[in-house]
Amino acid sequence: MSDDEELTHVLTAVGPRLRALRTARGATLARLSEETGISLSTLSRLEAGQREPTLKLLLPLAKAYGVPLDELVGAPQTGDPRIHPRPFTRHGNTWIPLTRHLGGMHAYKQVIPVAKTGGPPTRRPEQGMHEGYEWLYILSGRLLLALGDHDLVLTAGEAAEFDTRTPHGFANAGDHPVEFLALYGAQGERMHVRVRSGSGG
Repeated sequence: MSDDEELTHVLTAVGPRLRALRTARGATLARLSEETGISLSTLSRLEAGQREPTLKLLLPLAKAYGVPLDELVGAPQTGDPRIHPRPFTRHGNTWIPLTRHLGGMHAYKQVIPVAKTGGPPTRRPEQGMHEGYEWLYILSGRLLLALGDHDLVLTAGEAAEFDTRTPHGFANAGDHPVEFLALYGAQGERMHVRVRSGSGG
């Protein structure tokens, strides 16, 4: 395959890849347009392979999806399996992706800061529910897991796994930041990373 043919192959694969990423996150074209500033018609044409995927368009999309640009365009693998995490903040919490995002489980290291000085004591977090399972492992600090009607405080070295059809939410239960690893399916990632507000999990 010549260089030109390889480039054409990469570019024609971008549309289906963009559509798969958006579908996996449960995002609409309208929401993605609002987040990236790219018009609805342009996004639609990109996904259909009717618009050339320029850097000006791909950079904000890579940022919105939280993936490296070379992964977005399906650049050939270099044989290096290492992940290069790009931390981001949602609702005051820090998220560090530990997996690539093209399918399967999504792993994160999460950091929940201490409540502001002089603020109220730890409140029961807002709860949400969705299909799937979640797995947590506490690295440091104290995590309040509000699971259904139960409030559980997990400390370093403890793990939890639960059916996410049970209402659940997370909060910092200590006086130091709590750090933990979390595994989510696509629906869990949408709720925790893209949708939730406040301190809920």
